[in-house]
Amino acid sequence: MTTNTNGRCHGKLALVTGGAQGLGRAHCIRLAQEGARVLVTDINADGASDTADIVNAEMGAGTAYSIRHDVTDPQSWEAAVDAARENIGGLNVLVNNAGIGVPGNIEDCDFGDWQRCFSINVDSIFHGCQKALPLMREHAPGSIVNISSIAGLIASDTMPAYNASKASVWMLSKSIALHCAKKNMQIRCNSVHPTFVDTPILDGTARSAQLDKDVLLEKLARQIPLKFVGEPNDIANAVVYLASDESRFMTGAEMKLDGGISAM
Repeated sequence: MTTNTNGRCHGKLALVTGGAQGLGRAHCIRLAQEGARVLVTDINADGASDTADIVNAEMGAGTAYSIRHDVTDPQSWEAAVDAARENIGGLNVLVNNAGIGVPGNIEDCDFGDWQRCFSINVDSIFHGCQKALPLMREHAPGSIVNISSIAGLIASDTMPAYNASKASVWMLSKSIALHCAKKNMQIRCNSVHPTFVDTPILDGTARSAQLDKDVLLEKLARQIPLKFVGEPNDIANAVVYLASDESRFMTGAEMKLDGGISAM
């Protein structure tokens, strides 16, 4: 019930967006288990608070804090950065995890959904890095981890908004990485590209498809060379690596966690 002083992320000060459930919750828990202090942010304030409670119950009070955070709003980002300074002592790890998918092929996709997808998936990273970098520089070395998707590298005819937004995350991450390197900030930036992961998002997918969750998982697994759907910790363990100094020579790169799909 105490902070892990021997962890791979000991001394790291992390802000994780979209931390109320799924991948975001897993990132928060694994970072804390490896010694980081964590600010959990989400537009779902109750869910973010629940994640912080889970972390503190395992790792000790004061390991995690939470705030309501609208990642599309620059002023909300300013408040989040201020909360990191005040509650966890600064910031040197930024995990841009918040994201959504929207339905519709190029003929059916509603333009309002397209704009919302880009606002949450891409604009959030633009705002977040602009607002967070000054504080991160004070606590360097640091790491920005942007959660993209294998859908940002491999297209589908059914998800143009998601494909395009996650591809934008991929390239934006490279631009941020090169800027930070040119300015000698000692801050790295990389993107992570998962395929299907068993999170609450798949519950909604199963309902929409009128399928039992287990049937959906079997269908998705057949598309993956390794023949199984990922678990949240499969992605969170990669975030731990990128947040830690173990990855100090890695920037502007993309990490594919796709069970071999992109090798086909």
